[in-house]
Amino acid sequence: MILLKNQQQIQLMREANQVVKQTLQLLCENCKPGVSTYELNKLAHDFIIKCGAKPSFLNYCGYPASVCISIDDEVVHGIPSKKRFIEEGQIVSFDVGAILKGWHGDAARTVAVGYVDDQKQKLMEVTKQAFFEGVNSIVIGKTTIGDLGHTIQTYAESFGYGVVKELVGHGIGRQMHEDPSVPNYGTKGHGMKLVEGMTIAVEPMINAGTDKVIFMPDGWTVKTLDGKPSAHYENTIALTKNGVEILSL
Repeated sequence: MILLKNQQQIQLMREANQVVKQTLQLLCENCKPGVSTYELNKLAHDFIIKCGAKPSFLNYCGYPASVCISIDDEVVHGIPSKKRFIEEGQIVSFDVGAILKGWHGDAARTVAVGYVDDQKQKLMEVTKQAFFEGVNSIVIGKTTIGDLGHTIQTYAESFGYGVVKELVGHGIGRQMHEDPSVPNYGTKGHGMKLVEGMTIAVEPMINAGTDKVIFMPDGWTVKTLDGKPSAHYENTIALTKNGVEILSL
């Protein structure tokens, strides 16, 4: 069931997503060689709490941390650890969720640690642009979920990249994951239309090589099958009477 939101509810989601945005900025600023992913997770956790919000991910289906931190060939859901340290030349994806006044925000960024090679730099740029290609193509009341996914997929695949199929975007509101599912691939004209009042998380997960992934024994971390790097870029968007608004920017 699709839960449409009114202006007041979207305003509350705006506030939650601003906490997410600021948390991501803090993480990106502090993502430097030598820092542990555990320290970054604690930094984010403490900031979210200070904002009067709660981390959406902590204990969600048993997830043990407040932030997902995924490095290089990890697509998503990397678990922070005291034993894992950030290194020069890596790309690091941060996925952050926050609950404020009962409403969720959700967004992700991939950041370069110092100098990264051209392959990684291009991958990050294309993944981010794939999000904007998709979102900018939305005509409220006309564009379907299949249209949106097709636009993202076509753009990313034009660079020879793999679009992850096993993981998708989603509706969001009082719950972190609501209907509908929002794939980063699709067929034009297929699926439901995107209408006013919908709030969704659009999140391209793009691999430098194959689109195939493997799920690791920890039950969370997802890696690329061929070991090539992956990037992740996500924002929560609202479809309003004034058009599409990106709540986490």
